[in-house]
Amino acid sequence: MHHEIYKYSHGDLPCEGLVARQANLTLPAPVVVVCHHWNGRDELMDRHADRIAQLGYIAFAADIYGSHQTSTESDGCAALMNPLIANRAMLRERLRATIDAARRIPGADGRRIVVTGFCFGGLCALDAARACLPGVVGVAAFHGLFTPPDIGKQQPITAKVLAMHGYDDPMAKPESVLALAKELTDAAAHWEIDVYGNTVHAFTNPHLHNRAAGTAFDQTICDRSFNRLESFLRECFA
Repeated sequence: MHHEIYKYSHGDLPCEGLVARQANLTLPAPVVVVCHHWNGRDELMDRHADRIAQLGYIAFAADIYGSHQTSTESDGCAALMNPLIANRAMLRERLRATIDAARRIPGADGRRIVVTGFCFGGLCALDAARACLPGVVGVAAFHGLFTPPDIGKQQPITAKVLAMHGYDDPMAKPESVLALAKELTDAAAHWEIDVYGNTVHAFTNPHLHNRAAGTAFDQTICDRSFNRLESFLRECFA
């Protein structure tokens, strides 16, 4: 596996992502942008990028917070995430800069990009679909946040949308799933929501095991969702 730190920017904010790909990958190749959870672009997100790169794509672990900021404490994570949650227009422009950077990766097929993400990154993936960003043919959200932005009329969504979600996730309850389904239907999107029973938030994160708090890893659901991502990528990049 070949790894390279990839620097880009959003205005004056420097960002530091990681590009992962197989050393013998035939280029140009499709790109999968990995949007991080609320901790920032950390070792787990880089591992997720590696797992995706092994499928034969360029994986780009993005730095949505900028300056490679990360935290392992709840207060620190909230301080990094909340300004972007509160200003979805700013988040949209940060995502636009990220996708533009992904299209410029040497060897990238800028016409075939899928945006995926975890938790906060799942919201980022859905917002990338809502923004109809150039080159984005699909988005896949793992245990994402579903609240739509309030930044004007939604244009038709052209990217295919996949959301993988725990039914018992306290951060996006069943009524939020129905609201997302309606939103995507109203936007004429090609969408799918996979809902996993007896599953809470962060089911892909092996560091979390507090089911009482609604955040717990589940190896079976993690593998099942990554298998669905694999087939979704084949479909989007066909």
